[in-house]
Amino acid sequence: MKTHCKSQAMLFQTKTKREVVAHFNGGNICSDAGGLLLRQTEEATGIIRKFAACFTDHRDPDLIEHTVEELLAQRIYALALGYEDLNDHDELRNDPLLAMLVDKRDPTGKDRLRDRDKGKALAGKSTLNRLELTPVGANSKSRYKKITVDRHAVDEFFTAVLLDSYSQAPSEITLDLDATDDPLHGHQAGRFFHGYYKNYCYLPLYIFCGEHLLCARLRPSDIDACAGSVKELERIVSGIRVRWPDTRIIIRGDSGFCREHIMLWCELNNVDYVLGLAKNERLKREIAAELEKAKTIFGRTNQPARLFKDFEYQTLKSWSCSRRVVGKAEYLDKGENPRFVVTSLSSAEIDARTLYEQRYCGRGDMENRIKEQQLWLFADRTSCATMRANQLRLWLSSVAYTLMQALRRLGLKGTTLAKAQCGTIRLKLLKIGAQVRLTVRKIWVSFSESYPYQQLFRQVYENLAVLRPIPLRC
Repeated sequence: MKTHCKSQAMLFQTKTKREVVAHFNGGNICSDAGGLLLRQTEEATGIIRKFAACFTDHRDPDLIEHTVEELLAQRIYALALGYEDLNDHDELRNDPLLAMLVDKRDPTGKDRLRDRDKGKALAGKSTLNRLELTPVGANSKSRYKKITVDRHAVDEFFTAVLLDSYSQAPSEITLDLDATDDPLHGHQAGRFFHGYYKNYCYLPLYIFCGEHLLCARLRPSDIDACAGSVKELERIVSGIRVRWPDTRIIIRGDSGFCREHIMLWCELNNVDYVLGLAKNERLKREIAAELEKAKTIFGRTNQPARLFKDFEYQTLKSWSCSRRVVGKAEYLDKGENPRFVVTSLSSAEIDARTLYEQRYCGRGDMENRIKEQQLWLFADRTSCATMRANQLRLWLSSVAYTLMQALRRLGLKGTTLAKAQCGTIRLKLLKIGAQVRLTVRKIWVSFSESYPYQQLFRQVYENLAVLRPIPLRC
């Protein structure tokens, strides 16, 4: 029997008499075997396939080893599995399980054309980088970078994912708008210093409907937070109304989106709104009595006191008409905390307290969705030199989020992780060690017998298999 050289062994300390000797000789073992659930989600939804249809490939078909769909799938699965950089793919290209997720015909890479690529089924960082660096107007005569993207088709793609997720039109939906900072550490195009965030950054605009992402628009930060909102709302609302003409649409945002042109557009297009309103002295005078009463209650109970007032309000110059405003008169340990919301919803339909506490404050969940994408799916990896390339990176992250959200909505329904964030899903369901063995007819994936969430994994698999039944072969 062949012995292992001690110079190759790693010895670890224990309190027992047995030595712990470690080697990198366990065979072909993958740490991302739970990615099979993502692949099954893609089978049920076609998210990556539909996204790939937004691209045009001008390369010579006879010289292509990696299709556009394979390149995009490789990037999106890798982001979902926790690999944030293109550099990671120089190692990932050796992974037969990732190659299987991408649908490579030969996951071993033995059929590659060049000798230097033999055994590496997937694309390396340089090939993947061409997706991002293809210039506008590239065509078949361009030399290297020939894969173009249709921006309008991508916009329609995100709306279509929302529409396709419903079996029938809902009676009402809420569109949440928000802007966030995307810190920059280089000298990218569109880089400006933002006084509020105290950093050089981009200022992407996000629009969500519940957990569904509808817009992730990269923008420079030297603009108003609401810039471009009406344009995005016009296309999203019109796309929704083609399929759901009778669905009521409400938009929701903080005071950064309380602008006359947005409210006027909503009023002219039969869209309701619930928007934060920045406080000023005139508004505070409107609820002065309620603030005083809240202070009295706080002094008597030593507990936070909150009262509400419903009134009509119009700015001195910027608003074209008076509108319903709800004022929150709150007194806390640190003193008074007045807040205001302007809305098109009538007082007969919804009272002031419910409007503020349930309708308006519900927008906080959207901020969790943005953090989810930035923290776990690397939406802030915008280190390319051009805005176009960075927008594509933001879209790739957005599609990875959309795929993870589909896994949560379809696969995790009825499980303990039904409301889990992407990081938790990745840790408990996707980051699983397994041995991968390839034979002529099958790819065998052997999970660890000590994996603690076996029952949960099986339940998720069964939820997805119902949507896309898998023929059982002997």
